Amino acid sequence: MKSLHGCLLLLFVVVFSLSWVNASANSNDYFLDCLSSYHPDESTSFSKVIYTETNSAYSAVLESSIRNPRFSTPNTPKPLVMVTPLNISHVQATIHCSKRHGIQIRTRSGGHDFEGLSYVSQVPFVVIDLVHFRSIDVDVKKEEAWIQSGAITGEVYYRINERTTNLTFPGALCHTVGIGGFISGGGCGFLFRKYGLAADNVIDAQFVDANGRVLDRRLMGEDLFWAIRGGGGGSFGIVLSWKVKLVHVPSTVTVFSVGRTLEQNATQLLHRWQYVAPNLPNDVYSIVSISSMNSTENGERTVLATFTSVFQGVADELIPLMQERFPELGLLKEDYIEMTWIESILFWNQLSNETSEILLDRSNSNSLMPLSYKSKSDYVRKPMPEIALQGLWSRLLEVDETSTAVVNIISYGGKMDEIPETETPFPYRKGTLYKINYNIVWQEEENSNPQRYISWMRTLYSYMGPFVSKSPRAAYVNYRDLDIGWNNDDGKTSYKQGSVWGRKYFKNNFDRLVYVKTKIDPENSFKHEQSIPPRFH
Repeated sequence: MKSLHGCLLLLFVVVFSLSWVNASANSNDYFLDCLSSYHPDESTSFSKVIYTETNSAYSAVLESSIRNPRFSTPNTPKPLVMVTPLNISHVQATIHCSKRHGIQIRTRSGGHDFEGLSYVSQVPFVVIDLVHFRSIDVDVKKEEAWIQSGAITGEVYYRINERTTNLTFPGALCHTVGIGGFISGGGCGFLFRKYGLAADNVIDAQFVDANGRVLDRRLMGEDLFWAIRGGGGGSFGIVLSWKVKLVHVPSTVTVFSVGRTLEQNATQLLHRWQYVAPNLPNDVYSIVSISSMNSTENGERTVLATFTSVFQGVADELIPLMQERFPELGLLKEDYIEMTWIESILFWNQLSNETSEILLDRSNSNSLMPLSYKSKSDYVRKPMPEIALQGLWSRLLEVDETSTAVVNIISYGGKMDEIPETETPFPYRKGTLYKINYNIVWQEEENSNPQRYISWMRTLYSYMGPFVSKSPRAAYVNYRDLDIGWNNDDGKTSYKQGSVWGRKYFKNNFDRLVYVKTKIDPENSFKHEQSIPPRFH
């Protein structure tokens, strides 16, 4: 009987699997027929930007913007269809046909979603890849620009710099980050202590809703305009383009990047940095990157803390400032390097030997994180004691040579203290000393066990709990983390379930996001594991 029961169970699994495959195949055919019939006069051009698994270019298009190989394995679910629209009607058709045939939509601009949610789903789905929506129209006189969501940050920096070297946009640190996802989550970069987040500098947008309507700020209303500037991507519709304010940068900026090991008082220096960095002038971007390494003296493992700053001004201004505020760091005159703003972007991306044209490269080859990785985030409102840092060191020293762990601590303060936490969905403003970004990276191999690295990250995160923000324990939506909670695959997620993760990203702003979602997309057409749920789901 046990054998018969096992055979019946196996038969059921096989039949169920085949029926799901057949259903997916049928959905795929119906979906493609729908696309071709939506605008018959455009069917020829449209067919050139539609990719299925039978298309020889399908894999190349899919993998072109996968920034985390953890979500590019043989077992990773693949989209039924990839669409790389050339115009708005292609986007409208894809939305219409996806709704009609019950296929989930994922929208990708740069592919940097930390959990792969812009190109992976556990249910049948289509990816709208905005790679062709990447125009950048700069108006130097008005100090404004229209930037399409598929542009990467490097393209934005380069195109603005072509027109003027004294204006820029407060974009991402990594040059391959897509503008659409970056702004949708708020957007924290080099200039946020001086000018606020990327989302704080958006003044209009072009948006397509679940019904295919094309809306600008006036037509969408202030509630929706508020929500798309920091409420996370993939919840409300698709933003095709952003009108942004450009900000001023000087002709010369100054950077320094110096490393200190435990033997060189890294613990005491980082403890002191917590009090200094958030109170530095708005012109200073300050970050400490921490990792373990082999000591050059005795070959034993130690911890290296690298203190890096980018200052909007000349070295002669920064040197006395650092001597006054942080003499303990022991900076020498030769540590300060003057360069142009665009050169500082190359410096940060470890591309100092390249020309600025490298910023136009969308490929993974120059990404800061080409390996598989798992990341988490925290916000800190009270300085950590030295004993807490020592516990962090011991956990970093546990990491073996098959992986690399990096903890980035980014100073807040400055302009961020002046903007109310309800101004946009991003709430971590006044009183936040710094943000922590935890990363562990490894080489994805057939025999690798990613779970052991992820488990290590979760253990580290648990250890840090007493020293970071509480009620809720805060997180940054652009550092997506499904460990803090997720929606049901079918999209039928309750307000209570969504609140578990939603308040960690947005605090009380989550309630307004739910209100906007209920108004603009009550049928929950745009959804993923951490999309904003409508109130009645």
